[in-house]
Amino acid sequence: MKFIQSKSRREFLRDSALITAGIATAGHGAVIRSDPDKKLNLAFIGPGGRGFSNLTALASENIVAFADVDDARARPAFEAYPKAKRYRDFRVMLEKEKSLDGVVVSTPDHTHATVAIAAMQRGLHVYCEKPLAHSIYEVRRMKEEARKAGVVTQMGTQGHAMEGTRRAVDVIRSGALGEVRELHVWTDRPAGWWPQGEERPMKKHDVPATLDWDLWLGPAPYRHYDPVYVPFKWRGRWDFGTGSIGDMGVHNLDTAFWALQLGLPTSAEVIDAGPKTKDCPPLWSIIQMNYPARGERPPVKLTFYDGKKLPPKELFHGEKMTGNGSLVIGSKGTLFTRTWHGGDNLGGEMFMLLPTKKFVGYEAPKAVLPRTENHHIEWIKACKGGPRTESGFDYAATLTEGLLVGFLALRTGKRIEWDAENMKAIGCPEAEPFIKPTFRRGWKI
Repeated sequence: MKFIQSKSRREFLRDSALITAGIATAGHGAVIRSDPDKKLNLAFIGPGGRGFSNLTALASENIVAFADVDDARARPAFEAYPKAKRYRDFRVMLEKEKSLDGVVVSTPDHTHATVAIAAMQRGLHVYCEKPLAHSIYEVRRMKEEARKAGVVTQMGTQGHAMEGTRRAVDVIRSGALGEVRELHVWTDRPAGWWPQGEERPMKKHDVPATLDWDLWLGPAPYRHYDPVYVPFKWRGRWDFGTGSIGDMGVHNLDTAFWALQLGLPTSAEVIDAGPKTKDCPPLWSIIQMNYPARGERPPVKLTFYDGKKLPPKELFHGEKMTGNGSLVIGSKGTLFTRTWHGGDNLGGEMFMLLPTKKFVGYEAPKAVLPRTENHHIEWIKACKGGPRTESGFDYAATLTEGLLVGFLALRTGKRIEWDAENMKAIGCPEAEPFIKPTFRRGWKI
């Protein structure tokens, strides 16, 4: 099957100007609210890799079209759905496919906002992989467009919908831990997952015939192709990914963030870290972030660790430390999440209450949060007029922005005093290009 070619630069610059001005191009209407028994018409942007998992999870719906810049990466999706139309350029797909109800965005971090905003401005529901976007400006624009369009959105944090997570949130909100002022969140990434702390590759490589490198770069500054970036390992490059704090922080902080309704931090600073480069974050870091009081709830200090760094051993009360997790430390006890999601893959509960002897005979509170089959089904049901999603862009934007403030501290090497109202790092002009990046011509949002 032949691919439908990309727009000319002139055509896209014209449409970009309209979209930037908030005017959808001709032929795109309002949000479609489907009947609960009617299948949604979905398009998948980036259906390879993680995108194929999303495709499999949403196979109950009509799979109408794919857009992927990498034929080789997307081949399993093409073979599984040979009747779905194929595009290289998502912009062409959105313009031509008039029947769509929603899109699933599984592209690298630096293109999330460009793709999702274009879809929302056409009245389409959006499921977008985590973290929500690559910069704070993009995060806010995604939230703004979702509200304006009135579409159903969901960020791909599967643990958010799992029973273990929702039960843990219910426990924290019940007051079982007492007053919470301290959090510790950690991940084993990037060690063994993707490279970091490296200089930018300078050797020129031929671009594979199966890859459109210019489209893959999208809004990011131009650089020569290198196989170190594609697929997956782009996560450890400033221009494309958000490092471990973006990639895994959205998972590992989610339970505590949701339960405590943390909002946005007021400051962030790097406590310790390995050497970084102009192209990459360090292989490991320890970042401290401060969240303000929320009504009667006290301020919270969060310490984030990556690269296999861990919190002090004594905080675990003798329990085995894990590669990913969090400690929610209260005046009456600690909730220890022992994994990065709400599942049960450790031969026991996803979380423990510490010290264990203090909670012998503890009876968990009745379920308060709604339960759901999974986050994909939650999105589908909401698109069809059912209950709202729990990880929609309003929630996801705040969670992601806070972590990106920590990422700013890592990238600048400065303490960030975050002025959320004005979207500025007080007294740190070096942060400005990272808060609102300069996009390549034709890719502004």
